Amino acid sequence: MKRIKVVFDMETQDPDDFLTLLLLLGHPCVDLRAVTVTPGSTAQIGIVRYALQVFDVDLPIGAYNIDHPKKCVSAWHYKVLGDVSSVNEAEEGYKVLFENCDEHTTLITGAPLKNLGKAIEETSITIGRLVAQGGFAGAPVVPEHLQMEKFKGKTTCPTFNLGGDSRSALAALEYSGILKRYFVSKNVCHRVLYDKELHVEVEKIKEKSRSLQMIWRVMEIYLRKKSSKKLHDPLAACCAIDPSIGEWSEVELYYQRGEWGSRLCPGSNTWIIINYNHQRFLRTLLAF
Repeated sequence: MKRIKVVFDMETQDPDDFLTLLLLLGHPCVDLRAVTVTPGSTAQIGIVRYALQVFDVDLPIGAYNIDHPKKCVSAWHYKVLGDVSSVNEAEEGYKVLFENCDEHTTLITGAPLKNLGKAIEETSITIGRLVAQGGFAGAPVVPEHLQMEKFKGKTTCPTFNLGGDSRSALAALEYSGILKRYFVSKNVCHRVLYDKELHVEVEKIKEKSRSLQMIWRVMEIYLRKKSSKKLHDPLAACCAIDPSIGEWSEVELYYQRGEWGSRLCPGSNTWIIINYNHQRFLRTLLAF
């Protein structure tokens, strides 16, 4: 697998965004160029800068709203990282995206698309590939035998990242400056878990990389009280690195009554995941 140029847009209310940042910072197939944060509070910027310091790298960091009044950081982050200081040092998120994205860049998003929406509104940004965690593929896009029981027969479903700023998500779907769009949706993400069995496998090889060391360390604490963690954003990141992990259908995404769905649409340059190869996912996740 060749090294790909990546920008990561994230939030910090769920642990899997931070796991994804750790993965991208050390993965041998990733050239991480910048990180943008939604909403981008000083507490969130402090968490991101902490991770960059662990890896001895200095990257541009963008915030949608550095003056956001709330921390927007889950208690888990402080439990595993300790007392991380808030930092009032970030550029405007949409400018960071514009300055660090081009036709050769993969933008991975694990948050509501506020930074991207503003970049589309304010600039002439070009993005080679958008790999977004979010959206929903239901019946009939997903064959019945691949539908999870809790999604059986559903055509639409709420989805946090796209629903968190539906206006920006719809703009991203229409914007011609995004050359290809891939959505790693909950109909597959909910099947992908970091559990105690995977934790044992990570422990065996964690000395191979700083990423694996950090992922093992933070999940060691997480698994003391939880049996598993859904890997929404890490799956999206791994699909960006190796798209053959996913089985994709070319679709049109649509939004109605607060829920997202998709319908088959050849020629849309918009693809949604309907299945995945677990072994290829593990090979990419642990490829250090």
